[in-house]
Amino acid sequence: MTHVYRSRHPPAINLMVMGREEVDLERILTVDEFTEPARGAMDPKAFAYFSGGAGYELTLADNIAAFGRRRLRPRVLRGIADVDTRTTMLGREVSFPVAFAPVGFNRLAHPEGEVAVTRAAAAARIVHCCSTFSSRTIEDVGAAGDRPWFQLYASYDRSVTDSLVQRAEAAGYQAIAVTVDLPVVGYRDQELRNSFEVPPEFFANMRPDIEGELADVVFHETHQGLSWDDIDRLRSVTSLPIVLKGILTAEDALIAVEHGVDGIIVSNHGGRQLDRSIATLDALEEVVQTAGDSCEVYLDGGVRRGVDVVTALALGARAVFVGRPYLYALAAAGHAGVSRCIEILRAETENVLHLMGAARVGDLSRDQVI
Repeated sequence: MTHVYRSRHPPAINLMVMGREEVDLERILTVDEFTEPARGAMDPKAFAYFSGGAGYELTLADNIAAFGRRRLRPRVLRGIADVDTRTTMLGREVSFPVAFAPVGFNRLAHPEGEVAVTRAAAAARIVHCCSTFSSRTIEDVGAAGDRPWFQLYASYDRSVTDSLVQRAEAAGYQAIAVTVDLPVVGYRDQELRNSFEVPPEFFANMRPDIEGELADVVFHETHQGLSWDDIDRLRSVTSLPIVLKGILTAEDALIAVEHGVDGIIVSNHGGRQLDRSIATLDALEEVVQTAGDSCEVYLDGGVRRGVDVVTALALGARAVFVGRPYLYALAAAGHAGVSRCIEILRAETENVLHLMGAARVGDLSRDQVI
């Protein structure tokens, strides 16, 4: 008899209509299956913005391919009747080790935008990291969620940076995740070809007169000369934990530890910044080994299946972040789509843990991945 592994957490809604697209969520079995419905639901320029990467998009593809290069060594006869996917992130218990990465301008995908995402994350007891370029305000997202994280693009104007951080702290956010790999916007062919512009009203947390192509907005609004001194200065602005997003090397991980950061997200910005930069999975171990017990290390980039989640955990990640999967699920079916995305990744992660002979995420070991 063939055993079909099913989640113990079935989706609450089976059918959702989004524009001309009818999505039967029970028939969506992998997060990749949200991609085509999302393409049909979004403006082509918006879809190109979310799906594209820098240059020839080699890093974009390699983030996914890096997982395919790894092989697993499962253990058997471990007497495991059930698995427990719970873990902690910065001391907070989460239901399983998948979090939502910061993605800007979610209202380009669905009218509810980031509020729908953080509501789904809160219901599932996982972390949502809200972008500075959220299309809903810091306060709206904070009220809808359960202590989300706030991703910070530091401004050249320190008073703007301070205001963003202080608003997030006042709105009940758990941590500040500073993006450190965007001194300038990567050379993204698809955005340039489409002259991609975000409607001014979608810059919900920025000054009201902002407009223009995204690369120009980032150039004029963000701090291109960000340095380690700026990371130190944030300590005087907030008491929240500080996480650095965008570290790929042991050298920078060592400096991060010396500056007392609370976490590192190994990330190449989803392949959207420096093409030919190392895949995040390939960079993970050197960062983990350098950080040791000094701070938590997470991975962002290329995660599409529960087997990817487990592979990253076995290589030392505390948890992983996903971006495009939940964004496409949001575009395809709103809040219900995001919830289904979570359920799929949870079910797959439970399945793989069981097959690996791990009753808990902490039972995974480095020698189980080659």
